[in-house]
Amino acid sequence: MTTNVDLPPAGAAPPSTEEVGGRRPPREKGDFGVLNVFSHGFLIVWGVLVAFPLLWMVFTSLKTDKEIFTSPWTLPSKPQFTNYVRAWDNAGIGRYFTNTLIVVIGGVLLTLLLSSMVAYVLARYTFPGSRIVYYLFIIGLAFPIFLAIVPLFFVAKNFGMTNSLPGLIVIYAAYSLPFSVFFLTAFFRTLPNQLAEAAFIDGCGHWGAFFRVMLPLAKPGLVSIGIFNVLGQWNQYLLPVVLETDPHKYMLAQGLANLAVSSGYKSDWSGLFAGLTISMLPVLVVYALFQRQVQAGMTAGALK
Repeated sequence: MTTNVDLPPAGAAPPSTEEVGGRRPPREKGDFGVLNVFSHGFLIVWGVLVAFPLLWMVFTSLKTDKEIFTSPWTLPSKPQFTNYVRAWDNAGIGRYFTNTLIVVIGGVLLTLLLSSMVAYVLARYTFPGSRIVYYLFIIGLAFPIFLAIVPLFFVAKNFGMTNSLPGLIVIYAAYSLPFSVFFLTAFFRTLPNQLAEAAFIDGCGHWGAFFRVMLPLAKPGLVSIGIFNVLGQWNQYLLPVVLETDPHKYMLAQGLANLAVSSGYKSDWSGLFAGLTISMLPVLVVYALFQRQVQAGMTAGALK
């Protein structure tokens, strides 16, 4: 009995081990074992370092002042939810929270509208000076806010924008424009231009093609940059300290700073931790709800 075997031609190179049987050879144990152990161990340690202070702050906000000093590492014997009521009403966290919510919502919406329009023009249209305008926004990324805070204060004062929530909305939007324009310009360049041309053929003008076709296509990028701006504007401290001196129009960061000082004199540490927890929760909720959209937007902008 004979068996037909396909032999390689004379002089041909022998097949690689990866091609035998059409399958890759099993990876030997230990190829990346040390690296995986190191990386996973690093991530676990990093996660503990980030999560533990947050959990400790939440548990501390539910204790009495006596428990905070006598048993700082144990769980609260009885949750003290009145700490949150006291921080919200007596310390003014509710008013600061509302002011911050108004300014951040207005600032983010204005930032998204202006930055998407500027980015679309810079990405899709060629005109004299377009590169200069683009690089001016890029330079704005590297310009420290501390160097501009004094002239910004006098400009805002002359235009009546100090101690004003609408004024702070405009300033927040201007502060967030450089990064937003940089991010969205790169995103709009990845979108197919044929869709805009098809919109023109169907009778859309430039505004119609932008708002009806191109802006909906840029939704992943808008969501990503919106989340970044929410986090940045919610945690903004320097701008409101300089521009908002009326206590009734304080932002949350200013209110927390005042609460820390006043709580130190009143020994109301549980109220202080309750106020810190209240200020932290909206940011965590927003990121938890939209983290998938952020990752999708970053991936879409990188691959298209």
